[in-house]
Amino acid sequence: MKTRTWIFLLALLLAVCAALSLPLFSQQAAERAEIWSDGVLLATWDLAVDQEMTVKSPYGENVVTVSHGKIAVTQATCPDHYCMARGFCAGGAEIVCLPNRLVIRFLGESDVDVAIG
Repeated sequence: MKTRTWIFLLALLLAVCAALSLPLFSQQAAERAEIWSDGVLLATWDLAVDQEMTVKSPYGENVVTVSHGKIAVTQATCPDHYCMARGFCAGGAEIVCLPNRLVIRFLGESDVDVAIG
C-alpha cells in the first residue's frame, strides 16, 4: 500500500479511538458529598448549598468548603497539601487528605466505570 493510505488508516483509527474514549473522561456532577474522618461519617452535604466546616481530628485539621456546586479542602494542616491542590470539584474521584485521614466521597453521579458488551 502507499504511504498516504497508511497515514489515512492510522488517522481514522486514532479518530475512532478518541471518539470512543470521550465517555471515559466526561465528569458527571454529583448532587451530594459525604465527609469522612478516620472512617467515621461526619456529614452528607447537598452541593447546591454553600457551606463550610472545620474537621478536627487527632491527626490534623481541614477546612472543607462548598461553593457554587463544588467542594474543596481550602485549608489543611497536613505537610503536603495535595488535598488542597485538587481544588474545587463537582464530582469524580474522591478528595483525600491521607495524613489527616479525611475523605470526601461524591454521591448522586453516574457509577458506571466500564460498559462491557
